[in-house]
Amino acid sequence: MEVLSSRVLLAPADLDAALEWYTSVLGLRVYREYGAGGRRTGAVLFLGGGLLELTGPRAGAPAGPGAATLWLQVPDVDAEHDRLRAAGVAVAAPPETMPWGLRECWVADPDGTRIVLVEVPVGHPIRTRLT
Repeated sequence: MEVLSSRVLLAPADLDAALEWYTSVLGLRVYREYGAGGRRTGAVLFLGGGLLELTGPRAGAPAGPGAATLWLQVPDVDAEHDRLRAAGVAVAAPPETMPWGLRECWVADPDGTRIVLVEVPVGHPIRTRLT
């Protein structure tokens, strides 16, 4: 299989509220929005090297809390934790260095979608290139 592009799809309970939260609180930037008849029915947001699409409910797609988890690598987990907490975001797990060496912090969007913020420390195997 050759994958040319990919994205995570979420179907939030309230598209407009979710878009506001992901752009204003989390700070993601909009790649594009789409809709019909002057009504927005979805938006695609940048996720570093990937994309997040917020869309209306789709037949056969999982919905609600636990339907997806977003893994977002950030340069400074502690700074993002402090910023999000100050913005009123409930923190499920504060920053902690995990046994596998990554520094992680867990939050959730207003629909309960789990989001793990990950800092990859210098020297971690994820940063190592095989030659």
